[in-house]
Amino acid sequence: MGVRKDLRTARNRLPEPAGRVRLEVIRERGEVREVRAGALGEPLRTGSIADIPFHNAAEAPGETVYRRKDAAGRWRPVSAAAFAREVTAVAKGLIAAGLPAGGRVAVMSRTRYEWALLDFAIWAAGGMTVPVYATSSAGQVEWILRDSGTRFLVVETAEHAAVVARAARALAHGTEGEAGELMVWRLDDGAIGELTALGRSVEDAAVERRRSALTPEATATICYTSGTTGRPKGCALTHANLHAESVNTIDLLHPVFTEITGKQATTLLFLPLAHILGRTIQISCLKARIPVGHCPGIRPDELRPELESFRPTFVVGVPYLFEKIHDTGRAMAERMGRGSSFDRAERIAVRYAEAELAGHYGTGPAPGPGLRLARGLYDLLVYRRIRKALGGRLRYAISGGSPLDARLNLFFLGCGVVIYEGYGLTETTAAATLVPPLEPRPGTVGRPVPGTAVRIADDGEVLLKGPVVFGSYWRDPEATGRAKPDGWFATGDLGALDGDGFLTITGRKKDLLVTTGGKNVSPAVLEDRMRSRPPIGQCLVTGDRRPFIAALVTLDPDAVAHWLAVRGRPADTPLAELCRDAEMRADVQRAVDYANEAVSRAEAVRAFRIVPGEFSEENGLLTPSLKVKRKAVEAAYADAIADIYRS
Repeated sequence: MGVRKDLRTARNRLPEPAGRVRLEVIRERGEVREVRAGALGEPLRTGSIADIPFHNAAEAPGETVYRRKDAAGRWRPVSAAAFAREVTAVAKGLIAAGLPAGGRVAVMSRTRYEWALLDFAIWAAGGMTVPVYATSSAGQVEWILRDSGTRFLVVETAEHAAVVARAARALAHGTEGEAGELMVWRLDDGAIGELTALGRSVEDAAVERRRSALTPEATATICYTSGTTGRPKGCALTHANLHAESVNTIDLLHPVFTEITGKQATTLLFLPLAHILGRTIQISCLKARIPVGHCPGIRPDELRPELESFRPTFVVGVPYLFEKIHDTGRAMAERMGRGSSFDRAERIAVRYAEAELAGHYGTGPAPGPGLRLARGLYDLLVYRRIRKALGGRLRYAISGGSPLDARLNLFFLGCGVVIYEGYGLTETTAAATLVPPLEPRPGTVGRPVPGTAVRIADDGEVLLKGPVVFGSYWRDPEATGRAKPDGWFATGDLGALDGDGFLTITGRKKDLLVTTGGKNVSPAVLEDRMRSRPPIGQCLVTGDRRPFIAALVTLDPDAVAHWLAVRGRPADTPLAELCRDAEMRADVQRAVDYANEAVSRAEAVRAFRIVPGEFSEENGLLTPSLKVKRKAVEAAYADAIADIYRS
């Protein structure tokens, strides 16, 4: 089915009010400066997010809310009643262990079913969850534990336990009153069973009392920012924040996911649950009783078999996922000697999607017979393989975390997968804007999530207000005051609103580069487009107080392995040799040329250096959410940058 027909059919089926959010567009001096979206869901007036499993158990005890793998690798259903019983049992164990009302429990684990169970059990016991990335260093863990005052931890592996032990030693040498014995349970060593056994002497009524004492204004979780520009700050998100995010996004999207596919909506969750986006998706799905499965990895080789066995109807990912699926498809075609065919298929998909959208919005002609015929041919040869890589049943996806290249979005749209982009931060409980259902707009991050307002400041900064916006940083009133000087949350991102209320992110305020010629350049659009093209892994655009814009580029290991194999080169060719290789540099230049198409000549990348190694969490150049630490990269590669400008 074509995109336009798909959307038109869905609009006719879609129940009110989903997809029809009241929008107020405010103009100043002829420009759109503010957009406000009416709420879909009612605000949380009593109770908390902790009530969701118990409401589900009362209303639909036999309905499947999760699917988890058994020892044989088969997906088994977990009913609403069973999940509520497990939540109660673990909550009793936490109470027996001494967790006080309002106490903090850190969870350091990859994405898995037990993460969800612990999250709701901590809330049911009256506590706050403190998520910790599974890749965090001892120093990062020590800071989070010290800042949050957390003394209860659940980790996944022996390696995590060792990291926590090092953090505990650092805590013990902290200032007076900071140190305290940590209670640590390990999932791979039977943590859930231990907590369940520990709580057997605690009455269910104790959990009920703790849960009923929670209010919408109570802090549910302390989520730490990625720390790209300094020490991470703890965002105190309330139960009301989490409710506002979940109820408004799921009311907006759920009817579309079910009405168009005609199937029970399901999703495989693979985003790190230490990231607020993964957490809010999980809450939203549980509230809507959308079955969720868990996958601990995001690498294509880890994820693809899980997608094929679970077969979700939609997924939530980051641009990295969609870039890798595209690149894997192209690599497969090249190995079969059909690289040029894949390139033609990509061009046809983009042209087809552009024409379908033009027809949908009435801005141009819909696809003609020739384009439809070509699209049908490449659907047989290429596009269905792309859909198969996503499980086979998937028609929709949500992308967040950073901007998705518009051409890549159009490619997937032409393949039959609609990707809805969103935008948000930890401080906004994940999405503050989202491309609305039935209105795909590649290149934008959508309209305000229902109940939210977006404003563009005089200097172009994106400001946000609404029930999804956090109240404060944990025990840091000064930082809170700087972030919300007049009630609007200052995101630090630059953007623009169009006449239909769609937001486009143009860069990061602190990352703005000013050349010696006086040209202001936002590196984000260049970096995002370069990263979307193999063989580039990571990159950093530089040029502040320099005569022109340049870039540091790393090579993606998988792309390099494929590149060598296709050319019959030795697999162990030294990376330093590849950095100087004329053919490799030509391929990187093509990616740079693609990035330069999006900017003026004065903003374009005029020179680049391929540098050995990677930007990673391990070497301190990436945050756990895969954001580049700009200052750290510039310091690590200071000589390479200086060499560019000496040339």
